[in-house]
Amino acid sequence: MPSIATPDAETGSWVDRLPAGLRDFARLARFDRPIGSWLLFWPCAWGLALAGGLREHWPLLLWFAAGSVAMRGAGCVYNDIVDRDLDARVARTRDRPLASGRVSLKAAWTWLVALCLVGLVVLLQLRWQAQLVALGSIALVAAYPFMKRITWWPQAWLGLTFNWGALVAWVAVADPSWPMATLYAAGVAWTLGYDTIYALQDLEDDALAGIKSSARALGERARTGVAVFYAAMVALLGLAVWLTLALPLALLALLPAALHLAFQVASLDRAPATALRLFRSNRTTGALVFAGLAVVGLA
Repeated sequence: MPSIATPDAETGSWVDRLPAGLRDFARLARFDRPIGSWLLFWPCAWGLALAGGLREHWPLLLWFAAGSVAMRGAGCVYNDIVDRDLDARVARTRDRPLASGRVSLKAAWTWLVALCLVGLVVLLQLRWQAQLVALGSIALVAAYPFMKRITWWPQAWLGLTFNWGALVAWVAVADPSWPMATLYAAGVAWTLGYDTIYALQDLEDDALAGIKSSARALGERARTGVAVFYAAMVALLGLAVWLTLALPLALLALLPAALHLAFQVASLDRAPATALRLFRSNRTTGALVFAGLAVVGLA
């Protein structure tokens, strides 16, 4: 059976040039969909920036980037192991390597362990306090694939999981604080917004398969829901900045990101192509927030 990219994969990437066997493993880890790694990386970068660690600890950005690719890949492999039967019933996911049978369950577990070993190398670069915080995410990661079966808000659980790196990065260079907690909450609100947009692609198939999501829960109010989530994100980011540097001018550093989020809301409709484009644009959101927090953290 030929290696087939899912509809939301980025075409023309280096993954397409791999031999078919290796290509399936790369797609199993979503290397052909790098947006997920970016969404995992940016909260790490935010935490490092706002905690004031960019000047002395900038190499951690490279380690967090490597860890984001490896652990996002590991999470996707684990998710596909758990969801292989559900994936086979959804049009967008039925061609995934496990769901289609191109990769065996045993091979998937082996690949998962290999990716986790890369994550272990990254973990060992952190001070012990940050290592303990990082290990605290294991329960969140393990439970996430089951959330779509038991709650209408699996996106909230994903937010708790995907933004854990903000806590890890902060504790890697500074003591825990209220700005750290507020930054984490802002990331959770961000994930609720962008993953609701992402879930708009699968409304009909999710309903047929019995998969729950915030997009289904919100229904026709999905756009309003995304606007509320993004507004909460900006407000919480503003609070995190204010608690770090209580200057009105510092809040202006968040204006570009806020405008970009407003553009997403204004452009949102229920067309799958639009949802995928706006979801991917959150790579830009993360970069804009990072730039603003870097200014504040270096001040």
